[in-house]
Amino acid sequence: MGPFSFFRKEKKQKRGEAPRRTEQLTMRQEQSEEVGSGLQENLEKFQQIFSYPLNEDFIVRRLYVRSLRREAALVFLESMVNEDTIERFILTPLGEMDVTFPEGVSCGEAIRNLVHIQNLSEAHHFKDPVEMICQGFAVLVVDGFEEVVMMSTAKTPSRAIEKPQNEGVLKGPHEGFTESGKVNRSLIRKQVRDENLITETIRLGERAISDVTVMYVKNIANDELVQQVKDRVKQIKVDKLQGLATLEQHLEERPYSLVPTILYTERPDRAAVYLMEGHVVLLMESSPAALVAPVTFWAFFQTAEDSYQRWAYGNFLRVIRLISFFIAMLTPSIYIAATNYHTEMIPTDLTLAIAATREIVPFPAVVEVLIMEVSFEILREAGVRVPSPIGPTIGIVGALILGQAAVEANIISPILVIVVAITGLSSFAIPDMSFSLMIRMTRFVFLIAASFIGLYGITATLAMAIAYLVSIKSFGVPFLAPLAPHYRSSKDMIFRPPVWKKWLRPFYMQTEDQVRMKKPKGGSRP
Repeated sequence: MGPFSFFRKEKKQKRGEAPRRTEQLTMRQEQSEEVGSGLQENLEKFQQIFSYPLNEDFIVRRLYVRSLRREAALVFLESMVNEDTIERFILTPLGEMDVTFPEGVSCGEAIRNLVHIQNLSEAHHFKDPVEMICQGFAVLVVDGFEEVVMMSTAKTPSRAIEKPQNEGVLKGPHEGFTESGKVNRSLIRKQVRDENLITETIRLGERAISDVTVMYVKNIANDELVQQVKDRVKQIKVDKLQGLATLEQHLEERPYSLVPTILYTERPDRAAVYLMEGHVVLLMESSPAALVAPVTFWAFFQTAEDSYQRWAYGNFLRVIRLISFFIAMLTPSIYIAATNYHTEMIPTDLTLAIAATREIVPFPAVVEVLIMEVSFEILREAGVRVPSPIGPTIGIVGALILGQAAVEANIISPILVIVVAITGLSSFAIPDMSFSLMIRMTRFVFLIAASFIGLYGITATLAMAIAYLVSIKSFGVPFLAPLAPHYRSSKDMIFRPPVWKKWLRPFYMQTEDQVRMKKPKGGSRP
């Protein structure tokens, strides 16, 4: 074989793909064609589009519409429809009812008087009924009419409403989103009973259609923000949008950044709170969560329970989370800096104790920390992947056995086990999964910086991280707002005020209605 045989092979493959592309274009052209008046002609089009009879899921039910005195056929996907609905509310009325219609009545008007289906519409092109069939609709084709009738008969299995898996609370609702878009919309409307709550649907996907639901409160949300979110959703060009987590990756402004700029939540009450502040919420079918945009840095520290707890209790929990944030990110690097470069900062007795435990360890301190941190991450990931009944057992027992064995084998020092353990526990206190992953990855950056120049490396890295956070924007909103830059708000950041003092909506959202409630006179409780 010659040196360019590989490229010749690639060229042959691309030539072989040309007929497939031509076939796809032909299928799209067929879908854009208008519906004819002949029953057999229309059926052949549908059968060709759905690869009938190769596709055994595609069903053609021939029938006679007694009231119209015409032959007809009902086409649908067997796995997507409710057969009882088709039998009782479509086939039986069409075959048994005998109603006289005036001359010139359209097919849609006639069927609407015969069939009692909630969602019924007509189409004059093949594109719309093809999309509706894939979503669980049944399409009625009647001989002699240049239109088809689409009827909702979908049967989409979904689980019952359960507790959120990752955002549990002790006080407040215990309802989480499910995989049903309709149920998720109803859960939000249950929380926000406002006639101005708008629901818009955007369809995405070149091959498989996915519906993205955009929700916002009309008299609160900024119109430019809403339009920006919708435009960015419409710009997505994919064959199939897998789910809400994939949509998040398409929408984020800096895909290579470690910092998340869109909030992923499983709680309807939390989504409702952001809606009333002027944010936009995105939902998708088959995704048990919602996306909130835009968001700021402080949103990733807050939980739904902060508002349900009393003022002092909620702020105490936030302080614990903030301390956990710094422990999870900086503790291993501070340990390296203190033991290698700044031993004078440690009390003498502690310095001697650390030196005594490390005397027989063959590795430098930074190698010790890296071994333990990587091992902890492996155990954490293994605990997620193994079967549920033994997952926690493997995580706890594995960590204890490995830590004890490593200390006895003189591979690591005992104090390092404590450092890594408290670091790992602190990372679990971060409520948002994406933010927690960011902290876990950033920990290694600080660790490397500390291994070179100690606390100076930690300080320089921390300064660069803050400068980077200041430069980030989420859909035009500064990431550290309302702190930097400063905006008027209810000051719900690290600490939250009492609920009766939260009378302002955040000004950085540029909402149409910036006042949430009437301001208390003199700043005291009404």
